Amino acid sequence: MKRIHLTILAAFALLFISAGAAMAQGYIYPKAGGDWQTARPQKYGFSPDGLEKVTNFVIDSTHATGIVVIVGGEQIYSFGVLNRLSYLASCRKSLLAMLYGKYVENGTIDLTKTMADLGIDDIGGLTPQEKEATVYDLITSRSGVYHPASNDGDSKDKPNRGDKKHGEYFVYNNWDFNCAGAVFEQMTGKNIYDAFGEDIAVPIGMQDWDRAEQKKGGNLKISKFPAYHFYLTVRDMARVGYLMLRDGKWNGRQVISKPWHDRIISVVTPWEQMDGKTSIPRFEYGYMWWLFAPQSPLFRPEYKGAYSARGAMGQYITVIPELDMVVAFKTDAKYKRSTGSKAYFRFLDLLMDAREQ
Repeated sequence: MKRIHLTILAAFALLFISAGAAMAQGYIYPKAGGDWQTARPQKYGFSPDGLEKVTNFVIDSTHATGIVVIVGGEQIYSFGVLNRLSYLASCRKSLLAMLYGKYVENGTIDLTKTMADLGIDDIGGLTPQEKEATVYDLITSRSGVYHPASNDGDSKDKPNRGDKKHGEYFVYNNWDFNCAGAVFEQMTGKNIYDAFGEDIAVPIGMQDWDRAEQKKGGNLKISKFPAYHFYLTVRDMARVGYLMLRDGKWNGRQVISKPWHDRIISVVTPWEQMDGKTSIPRFEYGYMWWLFAPQSPLFRPEYKGAYSARGAMGQYITVIPELDMVVAFKTDAKYKRSTGSKAYFRFLDLLMDAREQ
């Protein structure tokens, strides 16, 4: 009798495991190199009339050149040109955070190493205090190193050099991000773009990834660490977001480990500690990802657990787990026009409002 009971329990356990595996395998993924599967927005509770309002706003109040909205693994909305490679600005930082995981976990990158340990210095020299900053401080933008960066775009509210010690203060700091890229290359022996192609672009079957189009930039007379800007299409930006939405897994393959995925979108700098420029007025900060802050007066229930990669001129990859949604939004920099964050978040709120009540 006991053996029969155990057999029944084993059968139920196998059924449960099989059901769980079936659910995991039930996610929809685009084929390698293929288009997103499309669906009528009503399938996921979105009103065509509501989405028409979204489109009108995009045309009237933004300079967006490409938008893709994915829900449940299917494309329910698009706007503009989806297959044009262009500059992503600071979204690059979130991509680097994703890349770091494999090498931290296999011991190639040690986040506790200091700039002194790694022999890191810059034009004119870093101070002994600045050289105490760790790799962890770089990827959370808390280094206390306020040496000028090779490119514009960081916070204008940075303290003076020497005012803050490493780890004690967040400020959006391109020196940190650029140095984090150099440290990645130094410790792994790999070029960032080669690593991204091998570790992410190819495994998730990006349609338009072109290694030859990727290039660094910056004034190396100011700082020897260049910015590692990426050039992606908006439909491949959506793949990046969808990989994050699925906890780092792509069609059965764990491309980024779930512990690292969870770690980079965990709060390191809470909303109350964000510096003046970047706290207005929605976000907390993790590992080079922006996390929607529940404390913000602009927070909506749909944004619970949401996070975003953000780039100057209007580049966004936003993941909204509550709606099983990814939003990829691009403003092509070559037209010298920008979509400001206020317009982008109005667009996002209108997208939320387009859900059928």
